[in-house]
This record gives sequence, structure tokens and C-alpha cells, in this order.
Amino acid sequence: MRQLTIAVVLIVVIALQSALRALWQPFGYVDLAVILVVYFALQREPLQALVVGAAAGLALDFVSGPPALLGAGGFSKTLTAYSVYFVASRVMLDTTLLRIPVLAGASLIDNLIYVGMHKVLGQTPPMPFIQSLSYKLIATTIAGTLLLYIYDSYYSGKARQRRQFTIRRRVARRPSGLLRKKRRT
Repeated sequence: MRQLTIAVVLIVVIALQSALRALWQPFGYVDLAVILVVYFALQREPLQALVVGAAAGLALDFVSGPPALLGAGGFSKTLTAYSVYFVASRVMLDTTLLRIPVLAGASLIDNLIYVGMHKVLGQTPPMPFIQSLSYKLIATTIAGTLLLYIYDSYYSGKARQRRQFTIRRRVARRPSGLLRKKRRT
């Protein structure tokens, strides 16, 4: 069941990234696949992070068309997943503030490897290096920080636990309030 959920999320991310790029060109700089790879790498599940990185990169290479080098995105996202997992396994990165440099570093690593693969194999990258590096770094870091914060606030295990405790507190407060009203009458 978990693999099916991951596959659906991966398909949605790839479709959403392609649709956003067609909707408004600056949205094309947000790399949702890197954000997804970083999320799985931060969950400290290395195999899933590597598989998601390879699948997302290859799918985006396939969707982006002929100027892109097929396999360069898969390789770059796989190495990005490994490097983020390597850092996350040694340092606690559970707060939103610590995820900002991780997202920026992941975007930087992904872009450097992607452009490096194009240069090594004699291909021209789809965009100029400095432009893609700076725009993707800023856009992916901001969007990733917001998306991971929203996920942590509403859908994570910690958020579920906070909601359960809130309900318990409300229930615990009710009887005492009812008893006070009864005593007054």
C-alpha cells in the first residue's frame, strides 16, 4: 500500500511540475521532484529515497523532451537523495529551520550534477548554468520550505498527535465545566 501511495505522489508531482511550467514560466524553476526526494531522504529511508530520486529524475527527463540528456536527471536526483540521507543520518534535521539549508544544498547538488553530466557528455544544458542554478536554488528552497512546513503542520505524525491531545484536553475540560454549572444552580 505504501509503494502505491509513493507511486501516485510521484505521478502527481511530475504532472504538476509539467503543468505549472506550462501555466506560468517562472513556476518551471520550482523542482518539485527535488523536494520529494529531500522529503524521503529526511525520513531516513534510504532505499525509498534512492528509488524515488531515480524514478522522478528519469520521468522528468522523459517528459522534458529531446534537449535534455536522458538519465542525467535520474542520476542527479539519486545522488542528491543519497547525500541528503547521508547528512540526515548523522544530524537531526527535524525542524523547519534546519531544512532550509538542506533544501538549498539539495537543489545545488542536483543542478551541479545535472549540468555537469551535460558538460561531460558534450551536450548543451537546456538553460544557461548560472540562470538555472540561481533561479532553481531560490524557487526550490522557498517552495520546498513552505510545502514541508505545511505537511508537518497538518499531515505528519506529530500533527496527528497534537490533534489527539487537543481533543483529549477539550474532553477533559468539559466535565469540570459542567460540574461548576450544576453547583451554581
